[in-house]
Amino acid sequence: MGGQAVRWTAEQVMALAPDDASRRAGSKLSAPGPWTEAGSDGGAVWGQCKGSGSKPYQTVVDLDGGQGPGYKCSCPSRKFPCKHAVGLLLLWAGYEAAVAEGSDPPEWADGWLSGRRQRANKKAAGSSAGTGGADGTGGEPGAARSAGEGATAGETARGGEEDARQRAEAARRRAEQRAARITAGAEELEQRLTDLLRGGLAGAEQSGYAPWEEMAARMVDAQAPGLATRIRELGTVPGSGEGWPERLLAECALLHLLTRGWMRADELPPPLAETVRSRVGLTVEAAELLADEQALIRDEWLVLAQRDSDEGRLTVRRIWLHGRTTGRDALLLSYGAGGRAPELALPVGAALDAELAYYPGAGPLRAALGERHGAPLPGFVPPGAGIQQALDAYSEALRGDPWLEGWPCVLREVVPVPPPGSGPAGGGTGPQRGDGGGAAVRQGRGGGSQDGWQLAAAGEEIALPVAPGTSVAALWRLLAISADGPVTVFGECGHRGFAPHTAWSEGKPIPL
Repeated sequence: MGGQAVRWTAEQVMALAPDDASRRAGSKLSAPGPWTEAGSDGGAVWGQCKGSGSKPYQTVVDLDGGQGPGYKCSCPSRKFPCKHAVGLLLLWAGYEAAVAEGSDPPEWADGWLSGRRQRANKKAAGSSAGTGGADGTGGEPGAARSAGEGATAGETARGGEEDARQRAEAARRRAEQRAARITAGAEELEQRLTDLLRGGLAGAEQSGYAPWEEMAARMVDAQAPGLATRIRELGTVPGSGEGWPERLLAECALLHLLTRGWMRADELPPPLAETVRSRVGLTVEAAELLADEQALIRDEWLVLAQRDSDEGRLTVRRIWLHGRTTGRDALLLSYGAGGRAPELALPVGAALDAELAYYPGAGPLRAALGERHGAPLPGFVPPGAGIQQALDAYSEALRGDPWLEGWPCVLREVVPVPPPGSGPAGGGTGPQRGDGGGAAVRQGRGGGSQDGWQLAAAGEEIALPVAPGTSVAALWRLLAISADGPVTVFGECGHRGFAPHTAWSEGKPIPL
């Protein structure tokens, strides 16, 4: 674990902060002034930060934890990382002389680090442990056994097989019962949609959000959380602005397609059937995916972006990766409940030597992160594609997943184009092509950019609208980054446009 670690950039540290308040507070603690006994051993950073009390806050960060960095601080904050951890990492990133390399951690830091790593090692050993020796004893190969011992081992093996069969049968019954409940819920949802369309969409605006929430609760009772989430999203459409009836009708059609797909899943191609099951809310356990050694893909995975969003009472963290050798993209999901940040956090722009396994489905994207081989290292600038290639990739992904909102892609040599005028306000003209080829992106649920921003390909007459909901501050930051010329941008290409997440300037990643 010793040795000198490559220090992160300030942008990578800020990407780990749970919210803007933590970023601001952490920035105030990024100078050497409040810190004492700061040090690093290549795998961890620690220090004591002066607070309002008589004792300083003891802060330590495990840089190469098995599922991302780990944080420990004696302050009362429930955020991970807290402002002290953010400030310590910023100090480590920006003031090399203030955080000495190669020192031994103090006792208070070493105790936590040792315990954390021992737990990680035990977990890894438990997942890879075998069932014993080839002779069924778990002892040394070739060890002598009496006839009585052999019979006992045989009985134990038969008993274990019977237990496994019983567990498998119980799991099969539970799966059948859940499928029956989901089917009943899907049939009820179909009837609700029929009643809505028969009565007219105008009634949806008058009745408010309560009927949608009640319907979503019914889907939760039916153990179909995916359907419940889509229904809650439907409930926000009525009265949401000009064109809402068209958007509501389009979303109802997609929801109808999903319920019909569930009820006829046995007739679908296996990859599409897996996609339907996943969209409804049936997923495979990550441990089950990672247990299949043939499914594991080891690569140098670049962390493209990280985004947090609130979905009900959960905070959902999305982390996008790109494999250097495989060229494949992957999406990691992590959840936090009760106001706590999700556990998995990876620095944007870093590269991980790691294994992952994809969840089943058509055009698999979501993956489970497996074993990591070492700490994060400086990443690379990902290879980009042209706008037309990005659109083609999204179109191809839609064939396997009609409910897809966006598809990850890296655009090369693009420049942001603000709307006419000095400010971000203005009407969006949508995607344009100089050759008269028509709209460059599907104009369905929501149209083009609400602010009129576009990403244009340098030297070509083609552009993508920026997706609604994109931070205007992020767009102006992207414009500033592109002052010296076209840039490489990662984001999601979808039917509403392109949502930028990260840009690269002079080889350095800049989260937007």
